[in-house]
Amino acid sequence: MSATADHAEERTNLAARLGFQSGQVVQELGYDEDTEQDLREAIEEHTGTELVDEDYDDVADAVLLWFRDEDGDLTDALVDAIGFLEEDGMICLLTPKTGRDGYVEPSDITEAVQTAGLSQTKPVSVGKDWNGSRLVTPKGAKAGGPRR
Repeated sequence: MSATADHAEERTNLAARLGFQSGQVVQELGYDEDTEQDLREAIEEHTGTELVDEDYDDVADAVLLWFRDEDGDLTDALVDAIGFLEEDGMICLLTPKTGRDGYVEPSDITEAVQTAGLSQTKPVSVGKDWNGSRLVTPKGAKAGGPRR
């Protein structure tokens, strides 16, 4: 296998590890110039669909939420993201790593995730500057939030 093929497979595997699946509509929130382009491309490659932005007017299968400390209240952002999702959808929360601009304390993330009625997987490195966690509504529970 070539180095290019290895890199593409590694990226696709990262998208799969975060819980993305083929055919999903993924809505991206919080995009800015500091986001991890390789991850964005890997998700598009793995799902076979282009990411849609906050102006998308239907529900999505997953939300890719880039969140930095200065972006406001994380609980509010998570509750808003839930409103963009299909009933069994998931949120991929991406936050800057320790020491990076916009770093969010793990305890703040845990508190916001619990307050929003979600459960969290162990964070994984998704690039040089970002960590990601998969957030889902616990089985048997339904998180609140506005439906669009």
